Amino acid sequence: MIEECLVVEFEVEGDDCPLAAATRAVDVRIDARPPQLRDDGYVLLQFSAPSNQELRGQLDNDDRIRYLHVADGGQQDTYRCLSKHPCVVHELVSSGCIIESLQYEGGHALVTGAVVGREVLKGVMERAGETVGVKLRRAYQLQRENEATPTQQWDITPKQEVCIRVALEMGYFSIPREATAGEVAAELGISKSAFLERLHRAERTLFRQLFL
Repeated sequence: MIEECLVVEFEVEGDDCPLAAATRAVDVRIDARPPQLRDDGYVLLQFSAPSNQELRGQLDNDDRIRYLHVADGGQQDTYRCLSKHPCVVHELVSSGCIIESLQYEGGHALVTGAVVGREVLKGVMERAGETVGVKLRRAYQLQRENEATPTQQWDITPKQEVCIRVALEMGYFSIPREATAGEVAAELGISKSAFLERLHRAERTLFRQLFL
């Protein structure tokens, strides 16, 4: 029985894989699936990015890329290709990290995944640190979905969570609105400006996680 499972976020610097190199050269963010290592040594890459001809050219001119295919989605393109360059993600996987998602931007990679216990996390950090700079940004215990609070799930502050809950209960978000910002602020015991600032900060955090 697994007693502890940790959700982890790593920031990887210095990785010279094709996707990191491409975002170092082109101002764009790439959202990638975990790369798949094939028996022939090639890595299958599947990723998406905003439509950008410069990015296409950068990848097409990379000698490490094979069979580049781009599905034009209008504003967002989907890419598939083979790469003969080893990826630092494989070091993380080999040492016990279960990769869920990757984001490349500015030559850096943000890796989100899970590890079983802190000893495994220590091993992941040690092995990955032998190749490139790996910084642990966040690590928190994975809980059952019905046990996790919005603060844990969405990275908002406890005060922001209370702010949203009270506003929701009082009908601030209803159409037509059933409570004004001043009324919600009075219920919270704070000023109207403080309420609106907390609300807008929470909305910005939530929207960034949902849409970016």
